[in-house]
Amino acid sequence: MSDLLERLRGRGWRMTAQRRVVAEVLDGEHVHLTADEVHARAVAKLPEISRATVYNTLGELVTLGEVLEVSTDQRAKRYDPNAHQPHHHLVCARCGAIRDVHPVGNPLADLPDTERFGFTVSDVEVTYRGVCPNSGPRPSVAGTGFEPATSGL
Repeated sequence: MSDLLERLRGRGWRMTAQRRVVAEVLDGEHVHLTADEVHARAVAKLPEISRATVYNTLGELVTLGEVLEVSTDQRAKRYDPNAHQPHHHLVCARCGAIRDVHPVGNPLADLPDTERFGFTVSDVEVTYRGVCPNSGPRPSVAGTGFEPATSGL
């Protein structure tokens, strides 16, 4: 049984066939699917599941705190079942692939008091951006590490 399914059963969440399929589709360490991707995979397992049921189930899982809603740039929201283990995200600027990463250290503690401006800081989200190996390397400007801008020509 998946970690997500175990957590949901432990909460006493009513496990209909549709909810179970959505939870099974979301199972995995580096899963960051859009709602449409969840629906497509759910239909393969349970052909009668509707798009509305998938969206509603995802909304319930987010509200319960069992799934994180991840937004990167102007791309579609993605759903991350790794909600109970602190982590950050590494996002490919080309293809949009997202990986969970677990860097050493505490970014919350790394913010000096002088930079908190009186805020009581309770959470931090870090997103690393780059180009994944599947998208291929892009030439950089010599010595800077910056990628050249592409023109629309």
